[in-house]
Amino acid sequence: MKIAIPMDNGRLSAHFGHCEQFGIFETGREGTEVASKSLHAAPPHEPGLLPRWLHELGADVIIAGGMGQRAQQLFADHGIAVVVGAPAESPEALASAYLQGRLRSGENTCDH
Repeated sequence: MKIAIPMDNGRLSAHFGHCEQFGIFETGREGTEVASKSLHAAPPHEPGLLPRWLHELGADVIIAGGMGQRAQQLFADHGIAVVVGAPAESPEALASAYLQGRLRSGENTCDH
């Protein structure tokens, strides 16, 4: 499994569509811990581009602070599960918490 997390300054980005980069966290064989991490510069903000791009990178899940309904639907159309309302923590902590079933998500911080 690969988990995509939008990042700014090494932490979860408040707005995934305008982040600096994405961290891709790949699980080990057991699927309960992060085995590898890669960083990818975010492509230009363009409607519909991120779901396709992350799908090409093999992402299965995206963890975000906030995301509009249209973007969530585009990710779903590409087979990528969406978790919104994640706290602004380190991406490593978020990925680990997700894999261990401990990620506490809150309110979607996006209003569009």
